[in-house]
Amino acid sequence: MEDQSTGELVRRAGQGDAEAWRALVGRYSRLLCAIARSYGLSGADADDVMQTTWLRLVERLTLLRDPARAGAWLAVTARRESMATLRRLGRERPLKGTGPSVTGPHHVVFGRDLAASVGAALETIPPRCRDLLELFAASPRLSYAEISAALEMPVGSVGPTRARCLTHLRRRLDGHT
Repeated sequence: MEDQSTGELVRRAGQGDAEAWRALVGRYSRLLCAIARSYGLSGADADDVMQTTWLRLVERLTLLRDPARAGAWLAVTARRESMATLRRLGRERPLKGTGPSVTGPHHVVFGRDLAASVGAALETIPPRCRDLLELFAASPRLSYAEISAALEMPVGSVGPTRARCLTHLRRRLDGHT
């Protein structure tokens, strides 16, 4: 199973092939765990994120536009689930000593404007660049090997591709197309 492409495993899993499911879980579970743990989640919370991420794949398995990119889809979904878990935990107990202190409303407005600008610029760059930059931003502790596995690209291409994607993003933020 290790020599089969992710796309083929996803197609087979969508047809109910239990062996293909086991191969997908074996291929991507370490990555999903690393993403969840990079958010500072406890072991139990990271396990919940992983389980929810796999559930989301089950729910959408036959709807994936590009089954070969299921690794990237799983990574982005794990990132989103990790952030949702952090939001939920933040409502349950205050986080101490995280982030810069806000000294006035102008900081809040500037932060929102900046986030909106970056979000809009991200929507205009190629999806592969967006996936790569989102993985780097959301999971800074991921190794190049883990990112390579998630995006199914050679490890040696991760750094140069990141540089090109950041150039795309800078151009969009500067108003160039």
